[in-house]
Amino acid sequence: MGNGTFSVEHYKNVAIIGGGIGTYPLYELAKELKENSNVNVYIGFRNKDLVTLEDEFKEVSNKLVLTTDDGSYGEKGYSIDFLKEDCKKEKPDMIFACGPLPMLKAVKEFAEKENISCEMSLEERMGCGIAACVGCAVAIEKDGIRKYEYVCKDGPVFNSKHVIL
Repeated sequence: MGNGTFSVEHYKNVAIIGGGIGTYPLYELAKELKENSNVNVYIGFRNKDLVTLEDEFKEVSNKLVLTTDDGSYGEKGYSIDFLKEDCKKEKPDMIFACGPLPMLKAVKEFAEKENISCEMSLEERMGCGIAACVGCAVAIEKDGIRKYEYVCKDGPVFNSKHVIL
């Protein structure tokens, strides 16, 4: 159901940013984009024990920045900070994101500030999967009209400029 995939077009320069379990849906995206795009991947985890898909992302990215909150592996800090630093040199055409809410808020804010298109896959609890329970409702604003859409039915991928986090 819904909009389960990112809008893959021909982009010259793409940034993919994920955190925790949000890294999993981004791997297939990176593989698909690698054929025609420069793909820079920024993935973050709480600590070394939670790091996953490192080798897989190395194979399908031009650049991989792996971070841990505590510095136990890779770079210490948050993946968004490294994306911001790299964007000073070259802005991506598109940012794709999936991860925890604080990370998505930071990515959304950065993309809007820098006028970079961004799509994000939201991670909400989905009880029924058919929008009957409204457990996965997310606030959306389009054309000045605020409404609720459902991650299970209308998402999970949304244009970040419409999502109210």
